Amino acid sequence: MKMSENEKRADLEDQGQDQQQQQQQQQQQEQEQAGGKMEILLELNLKQKLATRLGTVLVATCIFVGLCWDSALASLTLGAVVALLLRNPTFVFALVMTASRDVKAFQRFVALNIYLLRKDRGGFTVARCFQEQARRRPKKTCFVMDDRRLSFAEALEFSQKIAGYFKERGLQEGDCVALLMETRLEYPCIWLGLSQLGVITALINSNLRGETLLHSIRVANAKALIVGSELLDVLKSLREKEQLDVPIYQYTDDEVRGVAGHDLLPGAVDLVIALRTQTKLQLPRTARPEEARSKLLYVYTSGTTGLPKAAVITNLRFLFMSAGSYYMLRISSNDVVYDPLPLYHTAGGIVGVGNAILNGSTVVLRKKFSARNFWLDCNRHSCTVAQYIGELCRYLLATSYEPDQQQHSLRLMYGNGLRPQIWSKFVRQFNIPHVGEIYGATEGNSNLINITNRVGAIGFVPVYGARLYPVQVLRCDEYTGEPLKDSKGHCIRCLPGQAGLLVGKVDARRAVSAFHGYADKGASEQKLLRNVFASGDVYFNSGDMVVRDILGYFYFKDRTGDTFRWRGENVATQEVEAIITNCVGLEDCVVYGVQIPHVEGKAGMAAIVDPDRKVDMDYLSVVLRGSLPPYARPLFIRLLDEIPRTATFKLKKRELAKEAYDIGQLSDPIYYLNRDGIYRPLSQEQYESLLSGKAGL
Repeated sequence: MKMSENEKRADLEDQGQDQQQQQQQQQQQEQEQAGGKMEILLELNLKQKLATRLGTVLVATCIFVGLCWDSALASLTLGAVVALLLRNPTFVFALVMTASRDVKAFQRFVALNIYLLRKDRGGFTVARCFQEQARRRPKKTCFVMDDRRLSFAEALEFSQKIAGYFKERGLQEGDCVALLMETRLEYPCIWLGLSQLGVITALINSNLRGETLLHSIRVANAKALIVGSELLDVLKSLREKEQLDVPIYQYTDDEVRGVAGHDLLPGAVDLVIALRTQTKLQLPRTARPEEARSKLLYVYTSGTTGLPKAAVITNLRFLFMSAGSYYMLRISSNDVVYDPLPLYHTAGGIVGVGNAILNGSTVVLRKKFSARNFWLDCNRHSCTVAQYIGELCRYLLATSYEPDQQQHSLRLMYGNGLRPQIWSKFVRQFNIPHVGEIYGATEGNSNLINITNRVGAIGFVPVYGARLYPVQVLRCDEYTGEPLKDSKGHCIRCLPGQAGLLVGKVDARRAVSAFHGYADKGASEQKLLRNVFASGDVYFNSGDMVVRDILGYFYFKDRTGDTFRWRGENVATQEVEAIITNCVGLEDCVVYGVQIPHVEGKAGMAAIVDPDRKVDMDYLSVVLRGSLPPYARPLFIRLLDEIPRTATFKLKKRELAKEAYDIGQLSDPIYYLNRDGIYRPLSQEQYESLLSGKAGL
């Protein structure tokens, strides 16, 4: 559909920022650094300890007078308890200060677990849950995008046609179909239809290219590929090299049918035409108990090393991930949820879309996130809830302030990665009543959520439940991420204030703590820690360093291993290293993340051994553009004579990361990725812009 003139103008403005906006962004960041930092409570001061002990004595006195004065046994018991509490005022203080928080969380957590237990025992799949919602509210709008709407009844009918069509093509339970498509209304309906057959859908990242794309299709053992016509160019090179030999089903929107570049790929099936005469396939009336735990999707994640891994999402896992935020943050079926995130990711495609599929909310989609159009969309569609990732919030703050940015109906924004330095400013500038920060990995079971607006916290565990909830923090080597062991060979729990490795106990019986891993079983095993606290126990290694305070709140510190985060995406260094090495034909190349002031995450930097300075930077620029998505391309390239190694011949990435791109201290050539996609020597002016936050990143 055609966009309004305001939206067109806003999209054009998104392509760049003028000097005034950059200066405003700098001022905002300076303000946040001056007064918007999170407060982590690690110990009580003297006044707090005295007040806590005094309060304990007063309460104990009241109990004694009212209940225990005539009973020696009760008096002795009370005295013993009071003595114990007086020795530990920190525990008493935390218990009192978090009582209302924990009661609220307990009620919601119990409701969530009852929901999951009921669905699990009833054999409910995601498709069956959606059918239930569609029949309950057939005429209500399910998905919205631009000027198009899809009601629950229309979405259900489309998914049933998908199921009928691919059943006639011979697909069976356990088969896999790869879905390569940009965001559109039909996207979730396609995998919903396939799931009716028990077919697993691999949600392919639409930014992938070349060998990485081919790997993602092959690792899922896909029997077919459904592709949006907007991504045909991506497939042509693979087809020309005869590397892609699966049936291709092309989905072309009516608006672009006949437009150059959207022609039917030779040998492909026009899926839109085929579905026009397709009969619907209904779900069986009764469900099998084991269906709830069957595989539903493959969602790709870089993990900690290597090429993208296909994380297994079962039906029950989907229910937990989506219903978790629904119950814990009190989202309702009357909410209109704004989801501008890509649908091949967990956040947008499961947590966001699940509000419609499982709960009957209306979900507003957008093909590509736009900072300028964010508030226009929220106002236009009367959104009451919106999703975010950390980078998204920073982009919104970087836009010029306008009064109508506060004229929205949002009561809640939730997501992950909201930077503590901008948290308060973001809430204040855009008048956000409540922020729900969620922590969790696509494949992991280390799940936390912040329901109290606590600035900077990724979640919490009640102080009395630290040993009961399946999430723990282990002491580890901060350089290697390896857990430290005690004299008995068991891992050591971190005390409040100690940075450690976040892990989650694996229990296949519970949806909250189950770990289904990857399609590659070998890769799954690498994410597990065994014999952590007792012989035979198993924990999922999140790869994240966190800190816990005395109130039970958790705060993110950093990622361990080779993976770093940039533009809201995890970048696996080994994949980038392999592409660069093959391109330049050199012996050694290492990729690592470097900090840039005023910017979230770490930008990629590659160090290449090139003593003769023979690397063709123009050619390297072209290869990286064609092989890697934008977020994975190194922002800096350093040419050096030799990469430092340890005595055991391991490359010292941390030393290189510390040296970063400081052209004042380094004599090696440093190249910078310019806006035109070409690497050129980093100039002093560019360097100063990076340090001051005016580089437009």
